[in-house]
Amino acid sequence: MSHRRVKKRNVAIGGAAIAALGAAAILLPNANASPDKSSEARTFSSKAAVKLARSLATDLGDSGAGWYYDNGSRKLVMNVTDENSAEDVRAKGAVAKIVKNSMADLKGATKTLSSDASVPGTAWSIDPVTNQVRVTADRTVTGAKWATLTKATGAMDGLVSVKRSKGEFKRFDGEEPAQPGGEGGAAGDAGAGDEAGAGGAGGAGDAGAGGAGGAGDAGAGGAGGAGDAGAGGAGGAGDEGAGGAGDAGGAGGDDAGGGGEAAGGLDGGDAIFGGGARCSLGFNVTVDGAPGFLTAGHCGNASQTWTSDEAGAQQVGTVQDSKFPENDFALVMYDDANTQAASTVDLQNGSTQDIGRAVEASVGLKVQRSGSTTGLSDGQVTGLNATVNYGNGDIVNGLIQTDVCAEPGDSGGAMFAEDAAVGLTSGGSGDCTQGGETFFQPVTAALEATGAVIGADAGGGGDEGGAGGAGDDGGAAGGAGGAGDEGGAGAVGGAGDQGGAGAAGGAGEADGGAGGDAGAGDEGGAADAGAGGDAGAGDAGAGDAGAGLN
Repeated sequence: MSHRRVKKRNVAIGGAAIAALGAAAILLPNANASPDKSSEARTFSSKAAVKLARSLATDLGDSGAGWYYDNGSRKLVMNVTDENSAEDVRAKGAVAKIVKNSMADLKGATKTLSSDASVPGTAWSIDPVTNQVRVTADRTVTGAKWATLTKATGAMDGLVSVKRSKGEFKRFDGEEPAQPGGEGGAAGDAGAGDEAGAGGAGGAGDAGAGGAGGAGDAGAGGAGGAGDAGAGGAGGAGDEGAGGAGDAGGAGGDDAGGGGEAAGGLDGGDAIFGGGARCSLGFNVTVDGAPGFLTAGHCGNASQTWTSDEAGAQQVGTVQDSKFPENDFALVMYDDANTQAASTVDLQNGSTQDIGRAVEASVGLKVQRSGSTTGLSDGQVTGLNATVNYGNGDIVNGLIQTDVCAEPGDSGGAMFAEDAAVGLTSGGSGDCTQGGETFFQPVTAALEATGAVIGADAGGGGDEGGAGGAGDDGGAAGGAGGAGDEGGAGAVGGAGDQGGAGAAGGAGEADGGAGGDAGAGDEGGAADAGAGGDAGAGDAGAGDAGAGLN
């Protein structure tokens, strides 16, 4: 299920001293900014703005004090400390804002906070919009802890602003939920009626069966259960009844689709289980040509081995490197060296986003996060070089602060901007109902530390793997075939008045109907599950995903 919610930041300023700091945070940009000449500035795409900003920051040197991208006006704002530097910025088409605090001042403030105000339940990051270090204290910071914090911040008036959060800073790993299907997941109930609903999802297990598809105009077949031979639900009969994954559907067993003999990898945002914890996969990578994936370091510390099912039957990888605290990333290598791990993120709606590169975060960057608890959420980067004190000595530095929501179980999940990997979910406060702050480990730092490669060079299923789509007039396609260079076998298509789709071929760039044998006609049943080839469906919608490793 996709979770898109409007995030609302519910915070309160506490104490007279804090109110004064808050007022300074509001007034400072206006008091120190140069006359507004933003109307003369050029507009940029986010990608072009980042490129120019990095070039200008290098040229400005110590005169630069950070920068951000204004999504509303599509303009790049560069903070500078003198008028000569401002003229250089304007000459390049960006908005120049003369500010009081240099970047050295701001970094010095973060060092002071680390030494004098290292209080559990606090976080801080550099905010170029206010030209200050923004400190957030969660609801546990009271009494002596609050006194310690306010003493340190009060001595840095004009450099630091403080606010309270109603939530509590915590890592976003979750406990494994109760297993719904046991060793042999029961099939879900069949949907019925002209407007039938979807069939039930199969439980996880060695032979978890998916529910039967509902009969009707848009009855979707149930998803296959995860297991060695997880069978998908039967295709629904009807005008456009979408077939669930058939007997040759769910990946994981000997008969599963998966690009030749290689198993398919998970996508970013998919659930992973280990040591009694549930986390989310971040991004698939390769290390010296071998497939692996990144997730959160506190997840990597919880278990040496990780599975794709809560029962622990489908082991997918072993931790090779894990860093937490100070950093928060782990590298897990797929146990099967032939795993076809595509560089994709699960958009939680039956589709994926290709990831071709990794980029450093910038304030104002619009991002999305995919996680196994709350699905897909969006927001923007609000601070850089963040430090979070989760308590018990768990202090993490160098994080990305955002207004994107997350909840337990989302840890390690992918934060991305279009086709670029940005971060791995670490923790924060709040949830996806009331909103809050979420912090992310920068992907670029994790890649550098582990020697991993992301994107086009990381191999995986590529353009030819994935789900087969339905033809223009045919019934909806069956379950997804496994990712692979030549496309795994798809599931059986549902029968329908316009002819059920044939077996789903490997999805490719070219438009077209489903691959495999032709679908049935007006009275016909579904065609056999043929292995898809290079000419799999492109833009056409894929059917319900089969269980196992997609």
